[in-house]
Amino acid sequence: MRHSRTAAWSSSLLLVTACLVAAPATAQGAPATAATDYVALGDSYSAGVGSGDYLPGLAGCKRSSRAYPVLWARAHGATAFAFPACNGAQAKDVLSGQLGPLSPRTRLVTLTVGGSDSGFAGTMATCALGGTSRCLDAVAHARTTMDGPLVHDLDRLYSAIRNRAPAAHVVVLGYPRFYHLRGTCEVGLQDRARAAVNDGVDHLDAVIARRAAAHGFTFADVRAAFADHEICSRSPWLRGVDIPVVTESYHPTAPGQALGYLPALDRAA
Repeated sequence: MRHSRTAAWSSSLLLVTACLVAAPATAQGAPATAATDYVALGDSYSAGVGSGDYLPGLAGCKRSSRAYPVLWARAHGATAFAFPACNGAQAKDVLSGQLGPLSPRTRLVTLTVGGSDSGFAGTMATCALGGTSRCLDAVAHARTTMDGPLVHDLDRLYSAIRNRAPAAHVVVLGYPRFYHLRGTCEVGLQDRARAAVNDGVDHLDAVIARRAAAHGFTFADVRAAFADHEICSRSPWLRGVDIPVVTESYHPTAPGQALGYLPALDRAA
């Protein structure tokens, strides 16, 4: 009986996901399901990039069956679940292409967004290839973006979410620090650069938390959960530089989704 219920739930999940990814990622009106009670928005951290077992549909979004939204929906028996989160999404992409499933009947909305807006992919490329001095400059530039354009874009997105889903409990999840300092890594960035990257993530989380609170949303901090599981730790839940699958670099693994993000959402939801 348990197997039958699990199979039926998985089939329903795949059907909903297939409906959502059938439309272009930039389309405003991703098809809404009737009485969608949980909608998972956001970027690669919500989509589950890095955790494998990707669902069929729009390949570039890399939505994983091991992503924390799927795990939460399964564990809590969500009756209607929409999963438009997509790899590389910025706040403006979520605003223009992911809000279709929201409605006055939506009860829970989750999202991670802000990392792509802040240019962290380019920052990490600079840090990996350009040396410590250029890395520090890149992190400083990213912080300037967080304090300016990102604030404006988050406010627009958060307001739109509230307007479309006025009764929903909205949980905005943050990002983990990338590096365990003085850890097991023998090559790569110097600890000064790693510390600067971690400080940049802390700054990003602080900006997101302030804007979430201003809109009456709940901020779920995952940094404590990932402590001692960063890159260069003995048991990392984040991928380092992943060649040849570069897009999966600096993303949570399946344990990071299940043991880092999912408990944070459980506490906040």
